[in-house]
Amino acid sequence: MTIDPIIPDYTNACLSNIVPALLEHPVIGSGWLPDEVLAARKVVLLLVDGLGYEKFKISEQKEIVPNLAKMDYKRIMTVAPTTTATALTSLTTGRPPGEHGIIGYKINVGNQTLNSLRWTTGSGVAVNEINPSSFQPIPPFLGEKIPAVSPVEFRNSGFTEAHLRNTYYEGYFLSSNITHHIARCLDQDSRLVYAYYDGIDKVGHIHGTGHFYDAEIALVDYLIGQIYKMLPSGTALIVTSDHGMVDVGDSVIEINDSFMQRTNTISGEARFLWFHPARGNHESLLRDLQDLYGNCAWVRTKDQILDEGWFGRQISDQAKERLGEIALLARDPVAFLDKENPGPKLVGRHGSLTETEVYVPLITSFKE
Repeated sequence: MTIDPIIPDYTNACLSNIVPALLEHPVIGSGWLPDEVLAARKVVLLLVDGLGYEKFKISEQKEIVPNLAKMDYKRIMTVAPTTTATALTSLTTGRPPGEHGIIGYKINVGNQTLNSLRWTTGSGVAVNEINPSSFQPIPPFLGEKIPAVSPVEFRNSGFTEAHLRNTYYEGYFLSSNITHHIARCLDQDSRLVYAYYDGIDKVGHIHGTGHFYDAEIALVDYLIGQIYKMLPSGTALIVTSDHGMVDVGDSVIEINDSFMQRTNTISGEARFLWFHPARGNHESLLRDLQDLYGNCAWVRTKDQILDEGWFGRQISDQAKERLGEIALLARDPVAFLDKENPGPKLVGRHGSLTETEVYVPLITSFKE
């Protein structure tokens, strides 16, 4: 069991440093990205959503990842919170969450809550109301226009505009198409080709990390084997992920009514909740959260979290405003839900700062 939250180290082997190491200063990746990858003529960077390092190692032991097991791999950190919208934006911008401002799944914006993946509020699609380029102002890929291979249905979404704007977007319909899209992108001038696959995350949410999850990992391993085969000489392949997953099953804790009565709103997600207390309720809410949930979760104030650099040492004023005052992070395999707005029932979840969620694989190979 993780005793304390694992705080990402944004100065070292972290998801947010991959793109800067490839496109800006190779020294950033020194010691954790292989030299041949840093010097490669072309690089394919594949983000496999939901593949934590712990689950990857278990898959290797089960011998269901024969292609990936032949490659070099190590453990690196993702960002805080361990959620897709935050991690993908850190990957593409090369910045910690405190700088790009997408600091969670559901983000408090004024008097409403933005679902950052769907770019919706309670009023529906919010692209016109909350401009993605203003909300997240840092240019992806250091301002370079690179090819990005991702599901076709995400092409025009607000989140795509926030973290992939100004890319050559190659939308695929089926996973079997990914290899061909990557091959076509490698013919372009850009040194880097980015690709994204979300099947493992979907399966983990619906079925947990058991047999269905293993079957999806095996499929991804086959897909990566096909990608490697078609790579031209002098090309490097990097496979990594945005977060690991924890099976919570039916271990769901509904937030006590007395907490909701003292809270203007909550944001975040089920394993990393932010409370935005009503005026005059901060101290009592903090004390009672610690008393009731301290046996299975960490309770921290915003000031504590900022002092410890959970979102990086630089944090914009806009990002600070989007945070709540008190954070509740699951330490055990549980989910915290608002019974008035519980969302879908999910078996596998993520978002907190446990070892299972924070550490992701960095898998690399170079085609001679």
